[in-house]
Amino acid sequence: MYDWNDLKAFLAVAETGSTLSAAQALRVSQTTVARRIAALEEATGLNLFERRQAGYALTPVGEAMLARAADVRDAAERFGEAAGASSRDAGGTVSLTVMEIFAVTILPPILRDLRAAHPEIHLHLDTSDEPRDLASGAADIAIRSSKQPTGAGLVGRRIADNPWTVYSSRDYADLHGIPHSREQLAAHPFIGGGGYVWEPYQAWLKQYRLEESVVMQYDSASGLLAGVRSGMGLTILPAFLADREPDLIRCIPPKREDTTGLWLLTHERLRHVPRVRLVLDFLAAELTKLGRT
Repeated sequence: MYDWNDLKAFLAVAETGSTLSAAQALRVSQTTVARRIAALEEATGLNLFERRQAGYALTPVGEAMLARAADVRDAAERFGEAAGASSRDAGGTVSLTVMEIFAVTILPPILRDLRAAHPEIHLHLDTSDEPRDLASGAADIAIRSSKQPTGAGLVGRRIADNPWTVYSSRDYADLHGIPHSREQLAAHPFIGGGGYVWEPYQAWLKQYRLEESVVMQYDSASGLLAGVRSGMGLTILPAFLADREPDLIRCIPPKREDTTGLWLLTHERLRHVPRVRLVLDFLAAELTKLGRT
């Protein structure tokens, strides 16, 4: 095999007729050009030039190989142009819709690293708890907690299991103990609400006859997190993030039917857009890594 720089030296000498002129064109030393020509001839087993006092002249074999070498150069230039175009396309704005509770807990360090690695990407975060319609262009990428995402044209992957279960703060547990069964939960106050999560949360409370245990309601899931951190009572949170909160304790194991998945999604028409693909791949790698720790 030969070195691409040897081939460039061959083309430069063929076009200029001397190692000196080729060296000036390539901005290297004349000795380097001569060495590269010799290396190419050795690698190919071909005598490409006749060394004359007036300069270098192509041999018949060299003449035959010149067009092939030019084809390689042209292909390399086209590759570079395509790579440059793709790099430019990779820049721009990518909109990400994600529940606020994830946006304020697990995502900031991931997005910081994404920004450091790809400063050409500008992110717009939509932290509404209501699922956005990716098919209509409401967002480019979604991170959702769901048993099975629904929506036209969605493509993506399940990043991790994400069961929802009951948590308390460590301070609360020190003062009031930790309930270890669903029967013991009735002796503890609950923080309710949570915006989009309130409907399934309320159904859970109703199933275990704990609706009367709710002492305060927040209108967002991040409010639930703040309430339980304060030691006000118990609440239900997604384990993917709550298990990584050093001040929180999981009270009881989740039931199988309470387990959802954490999904990374986009619309099929966007899956190959360079900037969207870049963000998808980065988030997938980082969230998968987080799910394994």
